[in-house]
Amino acid sequence: MTPETLSRRSLRFVNLAHALDHFVLLIFPTAVIAMAPALGLSYGALIGLSTGAFVAFGAFSLPMGWLAERVGRRNLLATFFLGCGVSLIGLSFAATSVAIAAWLFVLGVFTAIYHPIGSAMLVSHTRRLGRDLGVNGVWGNLGAGFASGVTALIAAWFGWRAAFIAPGALCLASGALFLALVPGDGEERAGAKVMGPARPLTRPALLLAIFAIAIVAGGMTFNVATISAPKVIDERLGFDLPLMAVGSLATAVFVVGAMTQLAVGRLVDKVELPVIFVGLASLQTFGLALASVGSGIALLAGLALAMAGIYGQVVVNDAMVARYAPAHLRAKAYSVRYFLGFTASGLAAPFIAYTHAAGGFSTTLGVTAAIAALVLGCALSFLAAARAAPAPDAA
Repeated sequence: MTPETLSRRSLRFVNLAHALDHFVLLIFPTAVIAMAPALGLSYGALIGLSTGAFVAFGAFSLPMGWLAERVGRRNLLATFFLGCGVSLIGLSFAATSVAIAAWLFVLGVFTAIYHPIGSAMLVSHTRRLGRDLGVNGVWGNLGAGFASGVTALIAAWFGWRAAFIAPGALCLASGALFLALVPGDGEERAGAKVMGPARPLTRPALLLAIFAIAIVAGGMTFNVATISAPKVIDERLGFDLPLMAVGSLATAVFVVGAMTQLAVGRLVDKVELPVIFVGLASLQTFGLALASVGSGIALLAGLALAMAGIYGQVVVNDAMVARYAPAHLRAKAYSVRYFLGFTASGLAAPFIAYTHAAGGFSTTLGVTAAIAALVLGCALSFLAAARAAPAPDAA
């Protein structure tokens, strides 16, 4: 197999894995609606069982970069496909709260593989970094977007157990195909031509600290905005709309964010990364501030601008790791990047509950805008430090 063929196949499976990663994590929140009456348990009792999955999703992303050095990225991505498949089928046979919680935790461990390993594989096989990061981001958003609808459809027609079995079988089949069609990691292809000229930096430790703060704060703004958007629209739009209309408007807002990832991906190949970072951070700060004080069209415009900035920053964050981290440390760097982001985002739900109780969504969005302003401050600091007189060695 030629290196070109291997890279094309690897990128296709990385995109598929991104879609499946977000899809499988969001099966349970919809399936639980059908599971509750079938198992004789309350919705509240069941939905709390998913906590372990989301904790594992963030916590277990940290060691994946180190693990990849020992077993290989290709083997770990195959483990992702097969492990998710086994976990979902195990969930389909679970009949007690303990079994459901255990299988959800196992699923969270396997889903933690994708982001650090898939991102590192994408960067190692890409020829156009920004374009491929943007396309990969859209695949992930499609997985998240279709999860609720597909799960509800399967559960309604064939029962809740089938809602886990069908995607589980798809994951197993994808893993078998991946092992058959992608025989190895391949050679590192992301050289200077792909990544652009490396820019030497004077204070890499300072830049790392700034970037880490931005990732933590960005993880909060991402989850707060995405979790609260449907309820914000329902409560503050100013029109009495049916649930389906509210859901459609929320989906439209998310689509704006998803499509922004494609546009930002194109910019990554043409514009200096810290400049894009500043622009996107400004966009989300202004959008959240507008949404916190607006209603009607102003509210929707603010949410759309915020989503554009927030989703676009995901692409920039991945591109910055690819550009500034040495190739041999890239998987580890992605592990740390996603560990920080996912761990911080786990605080979003209690944050929303507390701030909403204190002053409604005006307070929630206002405080989130302040957090976004911290991201903007980090972006400006990163731009200034990155443009400082370079030292002889690259970071």
